[in-house]
Amino acid sequence: MSNDEKGNKTPIPTGGAGGGMARIDKWLWAARIFKTRSVAADAIKNGRVTIGGVNVKPSRMVKAGEVVSVRKPPVTYSFKILKTIEQRVGAKLVPEIYENVTPQDQYELLEMNRISGFVNRQRGTGRPTKKDRRALDEFVGPALEGDFFDDFDWDDDDDI
Repeated sequence: MSNDEKGNKTPIPTGGAGGGMARIDKWLWAARIFKTRSVAADAIKNGRVTIGGVNVKPSRMVKAGEVVSVRKPPVTYSFKILKTIEQRVGAKLVPEIYENVTPQDQYELLEMNRISGFVNRQRGTGRPTKKDRRALDEFVGPALEGDFFDDFDWDDDDDI
């Protein structure tokens, strides 16, 4: 039960089949860890979600007390399930659904990544931005400039 803004008790819908159990893909969506259920299912299929260090399938049933690890690069988040739900709830009710047990070093890794300013852009995901291009030009520019073309003999046709 949770209190709404008027102080009334509102029940949190719990998991469906088997009472106290829920599908992992539905739970990840309902607990607001992923925006859509299909995104949650894709993350599970791609091996980014583990329970006890073991990759799972989207249909895996979870129960209260299990620890779910979700890898969202560069950080691996860990959540202890407090309640199994399959219906999405309001953001205010999330603390009753799971407990965030992510180690502090993961958050330090996230902060270091943010401070470094490096944007982790996968190769081939689009053209570089103007800032990226200027950084590349600055990095490569001085090495390609110089007297290379000044020393080149452009009149090779006369020697034939």
